[in-house]
Amino acid sequence: MSDHATTRDALVERLFGATIAALDLLHVQLGDELGLYAALAEGGPLTAAGLAEACSVDARYAQEWLDHQAVAGTLTVETDPGGERAFGLPDGHAEVLLDVDSLSYFAPAAAGVAGIAQALPQVVAAFRTGAGVPYEEYGVGFRGFISRINRPMFLNLLAKEWFPAVPGLVERLEADPPARVADVGCGTGWSSIAIAQGFARASVVGLDLDEGSIDDARGNAEASGVADRVIFEVRHAADPGLKGRFDLVCAFETIHDMTDPVGALAAMRALRADGGTVLVADERVADEFTTDVEDGERFQWGWSALHCLPTALTDEPKAGTGTIMRAPTLRRYAQEAGFADVEVLPIDNDFWRFYLLVG
Repeated sequence: MSDHATTRDALVERLFGATIAALDLLHVQLGDELGLYAALAEGGPLTAAGLAEACSVDARYAQEWLDHQAVAGTLTVETDPGGERAFGLPDGHAEVLLDVDSLSYFAPAAAGVAGIAQALPQVVAAFRTGAGVPYEEYGVGFRGFISRINRPMFLNLLAKEWFPAVPGLVERLEADPPARVADVGCGTGWSSIAIAQGFARASVVGLDLDEGSIDDARGNAEASGVADRVIFEVRHAADPGLKGRFDLVCAFETIHDMTDPVGALAAMRALRADGGTVLVADERVADEFTTDVEDGERFQWGWSALHCLPTALTDEPKAGTGTIMRAPTLRRYAQEAGFADVEVLPIDNDFWRFYLLVG
């Protein structure tokens, strides 16, 4: 076979496999949104009729979804002598699909892909014009994807692993007078909530410009029992009324999405009180472009042109960073914002790199 035919066939095979995987994800989205997995975990194994009754869905649709999930290996299936099939969740799959606090929880990724598909016509238009795509175009489900996919990391790792690796930070958060924290670009609030849960003396102000996210954040704080120490505001971090008030200023996985990252970092510097800490967590990617990347970086590349770059081009100065914000880029942004240096912290995470901004 010629080299042309070999490379051609290899690409066809790869795209065929990617199509199967994409369709699998959309079936996961159905199961997640309609509560099908939850019903199977609670009452399974279930027949199509049993699942339809439990979830108030049509039995014919339930049968088709169940059969696909069995073929995909997501569900087990047993057939009785009369030919009726009953489906269940294999051991371990419920944690991935349903356990919202587990570091293995990955069902929300399906909603992220669905949100990308929802906004794709606007992304196509943006490619032609150079304009941006507003965050709202990706839908409420996309906001939920970001919230749910990051929640387990915040609740399990922030207070136990991440903050102890920042010099002097835990000591300050546990000391008197009580520490004040600004969480910039807080989204639906799980980072702010994790700080409050991990450090009972600290008070936290979560700042974001997306009203829907702040509404969700307030509800999450109330449900988590920390609403007395966490305040969420639709407010710009550059508001002069916040200047110099905070012992910790942090931003988690948000700088690369901003239209003006230098301005945002300058605002964070201004928020910091004397002796305070400025901490940024963003994507862990190579310092230079290479095609020899690990799956984590390839995963990051997948979101960039479809979401992170378009949302970073909606307003001036349109930095257009994209998901792949390399350490030298963050260092340059920080120096332009007035920081003297950036220290990469020794925190092990498959997706994020942690930066201490100093000076």
